[in-house]
Amino acid sequence: MTTLPLAVLDFVGIEYGESASASIDGAVGVARAVEAAGYRRYWVSEHHNMTSLACSAPEILIAHLAGRTERIRVGAAGIMLPNHAAFKVAETFRTLVAMHPGRIDLGLGRAPGTDPLTAHVLRRGIGADPGREFPGQVAELLAFLGDGFPEGHPYAPLVAAPVVAERPEVFVLGSSTYGPTFAAVNGLRAVFAHHMSPELAVPLLRQYRREFQPRHDGDQPWSAMSVLTFASDDDADVREFEAAWTLTMRNLRRGVRTPLRPEEVRDFAASADFERREAYDPRMVTGDAAGVVARLRELQAQAQVDELVMVTPGLDRARRTASLVAVADAWRSS
Repeated sequence: MTTLPLAVLDFVGIEYGESASASIDGAVGVARAVEAAGYRRYWVSEHHNMTSLACSAPEILIAHLAGRTERIRVGAAGIMLPNHAAFKVAETFRTLVAMHPGRIDLGLGRAPGTDPLTAHVLRRGIGADPGREFPGQVAELLAFLGDGFPEGHPYAPLVAAPVVAERPEVFVLGSSTYGPTFAAVNGLRAVFAHHMSPELAVPLLRQYRREFQPRHDGDQPWSAMSVLTFASDDDADVREFEAAWTLTMRNLRRGVRTPLRPEEVRDFAASADFERREAYDPRMVTGDAAGVVARLRELQAQAQVDELVMVTPGLDRARRTASLVAVADAWRSS
């Protein structure tokens, strides 16, 4: 089957009442389903200090997921670089490439993927300014992955083992002006979080393409955009997806990081409080599959992106999987 210009970003959510083991098994099922449907990539995120997610160690998840699938590219969107040493990231992803050649992606983010206290612990109490340190971290990582250091650099003698000829596909993630601007100036691939900053996505991604500076001869701009998406012919399912996302965002703002209860979502979806929400949330592309794909194609053309990344969190993994498959089928038929 020809792959589609579609990817999935999975937060590896733990549904109410299930174990982390069941959640990870569920992620394998989603990855297999979207591989069969023709998706090109399956990515997992890095988040910490959340009992509702099982994605605190994306490197381990990637190895597991790639080993349980056959063709689909598997990766992180992303590795939150402030939490890690560039040398260790290079070693880890070279190992993944050695295990699964031709299938590993490495998205790089400069946010910690968590709250300030957890970020403090992850960095062993060392004060850091991710915005200032990120460029140097990326430069180190690319050098360790094969670009090499200038002669006389103190890290030049180091080898990120195992040594492999291939490198993972590297992407710079962003939800503000920083990410796509950094990617353009440094000749890297850009992925923008429309599901976080929909008002910025289109102009910034078009600007990325205009301002792209090749890193090597022949390099071309490449971009993708993640979109909060749910497709179903059942209006009640669509409403519950929208309600669950709204509740999740409210909970995060209040510091609540536990799984949503199904009855909580159903009650909220039927409430007057939910009725009073904004008539249109620009983060969400929801409805029947044909309508969802038509809107996704509009966004793809407007933002001039090469791929679209489906972000479909929710309570019911079966419904999420059915949505992803329906989007692929509608995309292919359109």
